[in-house]
Amino acid sequence: MEQKILISALNNTYCDRIINLILPIQQIEFNVPITLDAQPDLLDIETNYHKTGGNFWGALLDGELIGTIALICPGHNAGVIRKMFVHKDFRGKQHGTAQRLLNTLIEYCRGRHITDIYLSTVDLLKAAHRFYEKNGFLRVQKADMPHYFPFMAADNVYYHLHLNN
Repeated sequence: MEQKILISALNNTYCDRIINLILPIQQIEFNVPITLDAQPDLLDIETNYHKTGGNFWGALLDGELIGTIALICPGHNAGVIRKMFVHKDFRGKQHGTAQRLLNTLIEYCRGRHITDIYLSTVDLLKAAHRFYEKNGFLRVQKADMPHYFPFMAADNVYYHLHLNN
């Protein structure tokens, strides 16, 4: 029997599980020098994502959190993707976890008349770059990011997707 991955909106009751998924991917798997102190948003999902008009979704398999994606809404009919992470055992086209998470976020944006989605990442995450580009995101220069984009210190690669609602 094939395992069913459920995409669901997450709230503060998931903070520990979110942290336990994301930090090892960042620190151990990809050696990104970032700590929880640099990501206080993970300690209060509802304030940092829901109250902006955004959301925070998780991919759950038998109740286990295996992936995340989040959206901040800074206004200007724009959204900013944050915290796109999938456990290594559930990556790739055969699982479709990342694609389902991104599709959920994009449909949410369309329903709220968000026409521009931005994100930033680090240069060493080449598979992530390919994934975003395959999904229509265009790589842009930091100087071309909008003034309201919330920059992250560790990030150095930037993307933009214009939605035709």
